[in-house]
Amino acid sequence: MARSFNQVTLMGNLTRDPELRTTPNGATVCSFSLALNRSYKNSEGNWTEATDYIDIVAWGPLGERVAQYLTKGRPALVSGRLQSRSWEQDGQKRNKVEVVANDVTFLGSPGGGSAGATVNTDEPAPAPAPKKSSKKDEDVVIEDIGDEPINLDDIPF
Repeated sequence: MARSFNQVTLMGNLTRDPELRTTPNGATVCSFSLALNRSYKNSEGNWTEATDYIDIVAWGPLGERVAQYLTKGRPALVSGRLQSRSWEQDGQKRNKVEVVANDVTFLGSPGGGSAGATVNTDEPAPAPAPKKSSKKDEDVVIEDIGDEPINLDDIPF
């Protein structure tokens, strides 16, 4: 029998601040929800807007970083898998389908800019590579000089 394929990628805005909890066995888990907007034509042929709300769960260090950096209203790209749970509450059987995140990309910036950062559950975030420019046939690495002013006469192009 062939294996199943369970992968989902969603992009939307957080509907609330992430909630970070610790399980009784010491694992950290972060819960948040994304609002996904979509447009479709209704039965009368008019465009209609709809919003879907999807619950997301991020475990371990990924969940800790999500709780640290994301807030309500921030856009995010989530890649993960669907998971269904069922339990009994007050004598009624309850079911829920949620996304278990593998990767979360923080879109935009806290101030509303367009910078983004990806968080992966499998590896630490890579250090940024130094900027390079080509001067004749050799590569020159441009280093961060801090707060010193740049003299435009020193730039070779």
